[in-house]
Amino acid sequence: MITVDEARARLLQLVTRGPVEKVPVAQAAGRVLGADVTATRDQPPFAASSMDGYAVHSDEVERHAMFKIIGEAAAGKRFSGSVQPGQAVRIFTGAPMPAGADFVVIQEDVSRKGDVITITETPGTKSNVRPAGVDFTVGTKLSAPRLLMPADIALLAAMNIAQVPVTRKPVVALIATGDELVMPGEDPGPEQIIASNTFGLRAMLQADGAEVRMLPIARDTEASLRTAFGLAAGADLVVTVGGASVGDHDLVAPVAEALGLERSFYKIRMRPGKPLMAGRMGDAAMVGLPGNPVSALVCGHLFLRPMVRRMLGLDPGPPPPKNAALAAPIGGNGAREHYMRAHVQDGRITIFDNQDSSLLSVLAASNALVVRPPDDPARAAGDMVSYLAI
Repeated sequence: MITVDEARARLLQLVTRGPVEKVPVAQAAGRVLGADVTATRDQPPFAASSMDGYAVHSDEVERHAMFKIIGEAAAGKRFSGSVQPGQAVRIFTGAPMPAGADFVVIQEDVSRKGDVITITETPGTKSNVRPAGVDFTVGTKLSAPRLLMPADIALLAAMNIAQVPVTRKPVVALIATGDELVMPGEDPGPEQIIASNTFGLRAMLQADGAEVRMLPIARDTEASLRTAFGLAAGADLVVTVGGASVGDHDLVAPVAEALGLERSFYKIRMRPGKPLMAGRMGDAAMVGLPGNPVSALVCGHLFLRPMVRRMLGLDPGPPPPKNAALAAPIGGNGAREHYMRAHVQDGRITIFDNQDSSLLSVLAASNALVVRPPDDPARAAGDMVSYLAI
């Protein structure tokens, strides 16, 4: 068996960053910028008013000064003339500054009679003018890789980037295996259960930016598994759930190897999730997860998510662990690294008593995985422990 860190390193070696494609800027939210882009214009492209008021020359700005209004400037409609001494242009927020003016007296600081204004309040020193290019200029770079958030989309649009280079979403094929499984909504037999692992993994990996294909359940026969692997053709990552152990009905490993799997490793010194298998299968990486639902989803957090991030070009490293005080004492840990389901609130963490790897209800109630090193001694209430937020 290998350690969790070694398993993660080997899994990341199985995948590479995907190719770059272009999508309309309106469809780029949540995608990963695949190449640097640069602005094609200045923003704003002209000096603009930041307030509603009157554009004048700054040398003339003082209380009780009077000006004659000679025109108006609005957003998208510049005043075409030039402001001379003693003159003002009515101006609105976002409008281009007229020639000869470099100061906007806000409308609250003036009184107006007809086409004459008088400054009635001390206007201060702020010009209320946004200089040309104050936001960005031609050539300003947005660097890749970058997960594109709403503000990034607005920035790209303002830069006049209509087509955005993004890393292609990695395609992940999920294969649930086992004669005991039926799909949600079906009528299970007395010895069958509802397939759940692939639904949780699909939700997890889609949220991380993957394109996920859920394939039909593969039965515990060589023919059914071969068919499932055939349907996974074209995927960047093939994930099987169940059947990866060494029992008489665990056929994933021999079938995958018969189809060309080059195994990287089998079994990790951890719980839950020890019987994990991985390797390369043609053009795809292949990961065989254990069938217990908590094992599969914990391995998804620890291993599949970093693989997806690597394929998107993002940093695959796990977030740094956090620390919290134990709400109750816990016994010593065994020889394997243990990821214990827990709930953290207000700096205190409660580890659930029942850590059975089949209990989805416990995982759903958890927001943390306490990380117990091998042979970690018993801990008292109040001791600090490390955890991963989930």
